[in-house]
Amino acid sequence: MKDLEKYLDYLKYNKNYSDKTIINYELDLKDYFLFLQSESLDYKDIEYDDLRFLFDHFEKLKLSNKSIRRHISSIKGFYKYLVTNNIISNNPFIYVNLPRKEQKLPRYLTINELLEIFSNIEIKTNYDLRDRLILELMYATGVRVSELVNIKVIDIDLYNTSIKVFGKGQKERIVYYNEVVVNLLNQYLKIYPELNKKHLPYLFLNHIGDKLTTQGISYIINQVITKINFKKHVTPHMLRHSLATHLLNNGCDISTVQELLGHTSISTTGIYTHVTLDHIKEVYYKCHPRN
Repeated sequence: MKDLEKYLDYLKYNKNYSDKTIINYELDLKDYFLFLQSESLDYKDIEYDDLRFLFDHFEKLKLSNKSIRRHISSIKGFYKYLVTNNIISNNPFIYVNLPRKEQKLPRYLTINELLEIFSNIEIKTNYDLRDRLILELMYATGVRVSELVNIKVIDIDLYNTSIKVFGKGQKERIVYYNEVVVNLLNQYLKIYPELNKKHLPYLFLNHIGDKLTTQGISYIINQVITKINFKKHVTPHMLRHSLATHLLNNGCDISTVQELLGHTSISTTGIYTHVTLDHIKEVYYKCHPRN
């Protein structure tokens, strides 16, 4: 379908969306077109009243609110594009409200749990050093996995202990790292030429010298956690959640955390305050003299 192809090109070249985001949009919209076909509806002629069939369809599929929100957002963006480019004159989705977002508290690790993980990683090989650096850097900076794998050596400012990363929509921001990372990074950069068999610009490489993928990072973390017999399941995103939670617990203001994590809206960062409020409550009952 030409309109869909043009829209996906628009997301890639005009909006600078990541390949992963574009694939998700494409899947959502293809599902939508299959629904329209099953109901003998045309995407250019659909009316607001027809949308009840779409929500019935979502209900039959037992989609979560999160999935429905994503589907509707994808479709709304497509129709906005169609109207802007005068392909259609009426956008029935303009009146559709997204279902309420399910508030899911982030899973994070305590400082003691992180120290247990870090202290039990034995560095016997160059790749052990790489893996330890990956975990320490993710916790130190709070970068997303997609940002981590795209870090280039040239993006690192050794003097200011900072790294330039590119977040969602290729939005640039600066993140900072600590002394532990300074020491590991200095060691890693010494052996980096041995790992960089294909002379790539990226910081983290796999065993054959290619850039590590997001799946590769998840695999590495799983291997580390299994090897040290750590009891919890750990995901890359948990390191990001842990940093945000610990910063807020230690008095960092929410606007700074928002900037460090690269959140567009402060409401996204606000989910971490639910976790820190639990911490405050616990400390209150533990420390108040009348409790």
